[in-house]
Amino acid sequence: MLIELFIVFFKLGAFTIGGGIAMLPLLQNTLTEEKKWFTREEFVDIVAVCQSLPGVVAINMATYVGYKKKGLLGSIVSTLGVTIPSFVLILIIARGITALGDSGVVMGAMAGLRAAALGMVAVALIQLAPSALKNKWAILAAVTAFVLIAILKVNTAYVILLFAVLGITVTLINSRRAMEAATGEGSVSDGNGPGADDNEGGESE
Repeated sequence: MLIELFIVFFKLGAFTIGGGIAMLPLLQNTLTEEKKWFTREEFVDIVAVCQSLPGVVAINMATYVGYKKKGLLGSIVSTLGVTIPSFVLILIIARGITALGDSGVVMGAMAGLRAAALGMVAVALIQLAPSALKNKWAILAAVTAFVLIAILKVNTAYVILLFAVLGITVTLINSRRAMEAATGEGSVSDGNGPGADDNEGGESE
């Protein structure tokens, strides 16, 4: 399992263009479809948690998945696997860009990579949307978060905290309503029981 974790995240770190968000389609396909380590709903929860924490989402996810599968050692192996390729490649690329300067070939390659990264982010959005937007509350939260960040320029950290609090509040309210409904049904059934016995007794007499 340790070797498998390292290989999985090494490949993801080596062949993903555009960073953590662009890695999500490959992560989802690998973790939910190929390896079947998590369901799609669990994967969305992992993304939400790792995106809300400080640091790069790809590294956070590697650490989380490694820990879930093989404890502390698994988290270390997975984190090393996802960071080693980018660490080595960025050193090589930085040296190459410095040497080549404003080469048209280098600039063209960078433009193509930026376009590919944007496409992968769009794929991640399309793939995760069905699992994340399951009700009106989720859709409203997504739209509101987009407006706050993209249009009103609210700090992302504040938006994350806001919706974490709102999510907890909504969950508690729904849980209380469910308990009240269950208690009400229980009271009705309990009240009908003795009455039914009395009526049956009266009829028999």
